[in-house]
Amino acid sequence: MPYSIEEVQSLLLEAAKLRNSTRWVVALALGLRQGEALGLHWEDVDLDAGYVRIRKNRLRPKYRHGCDEGEPCGRKAGYCPQHEQIRREHKSTKSRAGRRTIGLPDPLIKLIRHHQEVQAGERLAAGADWEDKGYVFASPLGGPLGPNTDYHVWKRLLRDAGVRDGRLHDARHTAATVLLLLGVPDVVVDSIMGWEPGGAARMRARYMHITGPMLRKVAQQVGDVLWELPKAN
Repeated sequence: MPYSIEEVQSLLLEAAKLRNSTRWVVALALGLRQGEALGLHWEDVDLDAGYVRIRKNRLRPKYRHGCDEGEPCGRKAGYCPQHEQIRREHKSTKSRAGRRTIGLPDPLIKLIRHHQEVQAGERLAAGADWEDKGYVFASPLGGPLGPNTDYHVWKRLLRDAGVRDGRLHDARHTAATVLLLLGVPDVVVDSIMGWEPGGAARMRARYMHITGPMLRKVAQQVGDVLWELPKAN
């Protein structure tokens, strides 16, 4: 279920207190999948032209033990003090629909510029410890964000904002619903959301049980205002 406008506003106010706060604005405004948001690189962002290119997906980390087999740590591989990463950090988006360019609203451009300035300050503070990997949403030392950590930040954000619990993917549902409610042409909605041509109609149909009643409610509210009978004195 998508979040209401009031819920989105509460989430954005609370997100503004967090490090990488723009990551949540991108989720709710552009509907990026988690892997797309965490895989976003600065080379894919053109703030002067006002767009981002979606070309990479952040992969979930996979580890193996690095401890001595004769003296195993006894923990899962990911918690081994000497664990080794055995999966690359990201991969290129395979589908044509997934590789897409999305225009940025002016307020979001300002937020991303501010985020860029904050990250530049973190780079200076980290000095030689900074990992120059080019991630838009990075760790305090420039490395990639972990999907699992990102998920828990989302859950904490919901609690702190006083908003009902939901999946991270519900932020994507919210963006899609808003686009449909605004009457954005289907072909544009499909492009922004990265829906495959063969399944785009089916994906849009999934939201009709939400957008239909919402549109009727808005129409009724307009009707009540325009055609309300004057009250007798």
